[in-house]
Amino acid sequence: MKKTTLIIVDDERNAREEIKKLLENYPELEIVGEAKNADEAKHLIESKQPDLLFLDIQMPEKSGFELLESLDKVPQVIFTTAYDQYAVKAFEVSAIDYLMKPIREERFAKAMEQLKLKTSTPNNDRIFVKDRQQYHFISWSKVHLIESMDNYARLYFDNKNVFLKSSLNLLEQKLDEAVFFRINRAQIINIKYIEKMTPAPDGRLKLLLKTGDTLDASDRQSVKLKKLMKI
Repeated sequence: MKKTTLIIVDDERNAREEIKKLLENYPELEIVGEAKNADEAKHLIESKQPDLLFLDIQMPEKSGFELLESLDKVPQVIFTTAYDQYAVKAFEVSAIDYLMKPIREERFAKAMEQLKLKTSTPNNDRIFVKDRQQYHFISWSKVHLIESMDNYARLYFDNKNVFLKSSLNLLEQKLDEAVFFRINRAQIINIKYIEKMTPAPDGRLKLLLKTGDTLDASDRQSVKLKKLMKI
């Protein structure tokens, strides 16, 4: 049976040791690293690609939220903190659980039950986005449209939209080219959401998405999209 790999991120050594002690009762979980700040954690996460983070929210220099924002792919998360004012934010972002320090053994056991429920199904690639005062875990499979907004990109998903601090060019390089296609200078679509493609008199494609959005592909991108979709 494949073990669930994890990284512990906390600026306090005693707090990291406390979690490691609690994890001794869960042999199905494997610690592959620990970090005392967000920069160390980012390097470890990108190199180890863990399934799970035990993440302290309030850390010097960069918070746990800021760490998540910096990642291209976000694992499952269990927040750990001594500051209960972060509880609402933690649950808004759909973390597995939120553990208050010092962590009680019975409370830890409940978090492990939540973890089993979350990891019983495949975890899609996700990103973490802070838009104004809202925090979101967003699965790329649910994003149907991305629009350029100066130095930001606007992501549309589940009847919502948020701003991500990234140019469309940079984002295009990171996205799965088998799923996301740039239809013009300002828009990228998830091709799995295409409902219908209609050639216009000038040869350009007019796209109807399953969400009801109607979009226009440029001349060059219409030719590429026809080849991609084999039409």
